[in-house]
Amino acid sequence: MDKALKTMIDNMPEKTGKSLDEWKKVLASKSFAKHSEAVNFLKTDHGVTHGFANTIVTLSKGENEAPEDLVKAQYQGKEDLKKIHDELIEVVRKFGNDVTVTPKKGSVSIIRKRQFALIKPATKTRIDLGLKLVGKELTPRLENSGPFGTMCSHRVQLSNVNQIDNELEGWLKEAYEMSK
Repeated sequence: MDKALKTMIDNMPEKTGKSLDEWKKVLASKSFAKHSEAVNFLKTDHGVTHGFANTIVTLSKGENEAPEDLVKAQYQGKEDLKKIHDELIEVVRKFGNDVTVTPKKGSVSIIRKRQFALIKPATKTRIDLGLKLVGKELTPRLENSGPFGTMCSHRVQLSNVNQIDNELEGWLKEAYEMSK
């Protein structure tokens, strides 16, 4: 298990008032059509912060869908892209211990207080990195958010780990700083 995720789960009783297993029981007693409905329920009815609520809902989707399994499934048949994913995770982990990495079925959300980046294997040869950089000018490389819609303001297409350079790391850091 990812070290930051383990820390978050270990801190959950102190920060939210319940353990992960207790939260799973709370969610099991309800029925939600969408992930966001369950997250909003935890935030609104139980005062859970977004990062914890998102993690609780993600980890409550069934014991067979551990975060590692969700990521593994995303890169099935796209194993070369996993190196890019891993390097992006390594970069954002350097920003601080307040970064939460939350795998979902088709993408991985990178969250501080709010989501500031999203990693999505878009094709067999490309990862789309969504960034929340509201007000930032577009460039040939830093494109419109495209398929991310309002979840992100910009997108960078990556097909090689060497594309994770100082410029890209700067954009990630800027998105992280904007999400406090």
